[in-house]
Amino acid sequence: MLFSSMEERTKLLSWWLVLLISFYHVSSYVKADGMSSSSIEKQGMVRHDQLRRITKQSKGSSSSSKSSKSSKVSKSSYQVWASDQSNSVPGQTSSGIKGSFLWIWDSDSIEFQLKNSQEEAIPLSCTPDEASGPCDLLDIFPSNLERCTAAGCTDESLGDLDGFGRLHGVIKDPLNRYVTANMFAPGGGYVGVIDTETREAIALFRVTKVNFPVPRSVHMSFWSADGSAILIANLHGKMIERIDVKRSNDGSITGLEFNVSASVYLGKAFGKTEDASFFQGNNAFGRPLIGSVAGDYAIADTGDFTPSMVCKETGCEGTQPQGGARTNNVPICPISSSNNNVYVTLGGGGLFVLKVDETPMKIVGEYGNAVINGAGCGGVEANGRMFLNGGVSASGAGADQSTFTLYSFEDDLFSNNAAPKENAPMPIQVFKDPTNTNTIGNVDGTRSSDISGQLPTTSTRRDSHGAFQTLDGKYIHVVDRIQNVMEVFDSQTYERVNTYDLVSIDGKSGRDGPSGPCRAKSILDDPGLVLNDPAPDLFEITPDGKYFAVAFRGPVPVSVTHSAQGSCPGVGIVEITEGGKSGRLVDVLRTTNTVDDVSVASIPGGHNYVGVERSDVHGAIVVFK
Repeated sequence: MLFSSMEERTKLLSWWLVLLISFYHVSSYVKADGMSSSSIEKQGMVRHDQLRRITKQSKGSSSSSKSSKSSKVSKSSYQVWASDQSNSVPGQTSSGIKGSFLWIWDSDSIEFQLKNSQEEAIPLSCTPDEASGPCDLLDIFPSNLERCTAAGCTDESLGDLDGFGRLHGVIKDPLNRYVTANMFAPGGGYVGVIDTETREAIALFRVTKVNFPVPRSVHMSFWSADGSAILIANLHGKMIERIDVKRSNDGSITGLEFNVSASVYLGKAFGKTEDASFFQGNNAFGRPLIGSVAGDYAIADTGDFTPSMVCKETGCEGTQPQGGARTNNVPICPISSSNNNVYVTLGGGGLFVLKVDETPMKIVGEYGNAVINGAGCGGVEANGRMFLNGGVSASGAGADQSTFTLYSFEDDLFSNNAAPKENAPMPIQVFKDPTNTNTIGNVDGTRSSDISGQLPTTSTRRDSHGAFQTLDGKYIHVVDRIQNVMEVFDSQTYERVNTYDLVSIDGKSGRDGPSGPCRAKSILDDPGLVLNDPAPDLFEITPDGKYFAVAFRGPVPVSVTHSAQGSCPGVGIVEITEGGKSGRLVDVLRTTNTVDDVSVASIPGGHNYVGVERSDVHGAIVVFK
């Protein structure tokens, strides 16, 4: 027989198909196909030419029906998902308030770009009517979805409500089957769930509204280590809220229940003005969303005090925290661990550790901002230890701050049964830059401010944000958003083993050496914009351990405007070298958005950009396939 099995026949046919597509993609891109690039640009979005929109790579289009994952897929197969915070609708009054773009590339397309420097990876679609991406958040979650509470539906449609925009990040579940979509527009408070196989919405929720001037927002949400819960940082509402996840035996989600009984309020004088809610209706593929709300706010932990009878937030009428204050308990990132702990970083400094599997979630660790300095978001678990960083404040107060700090906790030392005690167990301070300003809890520095701005050619400020580990857990890499470098730490010895840059071709020469890919991919419509400025943010590793996929910010940063201006928005592909101790930028998956035409406000400490690009990628994740 020519083929010993149907499986071999299928493999050979698939190989020939990929070869044929690759040949077509390389050899015939110069042929006209009926739609000029200028006609596409008139729609407001600078997209790929028409040929690239219709060329199908091996995973190039969304399926209109669910399909099971093949057990024969290579372990190195993956997708990169990038969250672009800019508006996907023109005519808005400010940045990041309506819609957003989700960019998804598969590993075949990325590898093709890496091997063919003049080509661009093709983003995937999330709807049945589009051949390619990027995906508009307003298409993934249709405007006619209806808001419902535990008491019933409200006749309010998503399109009638405010604040549905600013996709701050997508976070994958432990099985790589689903992601949460976190919309950070002030006052919005939306978190969705998307299937990674079909790229369709399966649920949408709105968090609790409280009596603050900005009453709610979802900064980020994380999955519990076993995928049984979603932990939501309701930043402006100063709450950690929980969605309970039900799954079938194969890991498919069959139920999502927003459990208000599990909530923990972190501020003082709680006052609720609207219950959490969910949305019902059909997604872009015509399939119904799932979701419900249950529980009782009377059961939730909405009091002013921790289990040790200390004020959660400084200023309540009672005993104040030790080890520094907790002046502003806006939760930034609720980072979960394998021991069912969730580490809640706080904007004003300090930290809470909660037990995920308790209802309400129980505070088992509480820290002042002199022990854990503020504004951390990067967190990663390695070798039984949780590593958390500290960076500058996202508010205007951060414009003259400089912070690069890394802490380590022994994750198994937190217990439900231990007597409540402040600042225990004490973390190890792995690294603190001696130039850190004495802000958001730090008292070890020699200066109170740094007014050098954020331009990469002149700034002395630092801002650590994203963090991730190598596949073997040996090394922790942490970005500096302003200095465009990665700091690398040994997770066992805590030694800082290396610093590499994202601006040179070798990762070692800095701005004085031959420039890396960011310069070639930089925006050129404003001669005053500093080129070769990646402004790296959140990132993850590919399943083969070869690359980090790193979010690169844009010239009009939607968030943290004083520390995140960049020149080559998109996703940087960083090759990991020297056994995990180093790396170098090898390419950029460029994103673009000229639909968003919002006027540019002043960029604090940066360049007041006058061009048309608005893309601003805050987070990149890698979904293993």
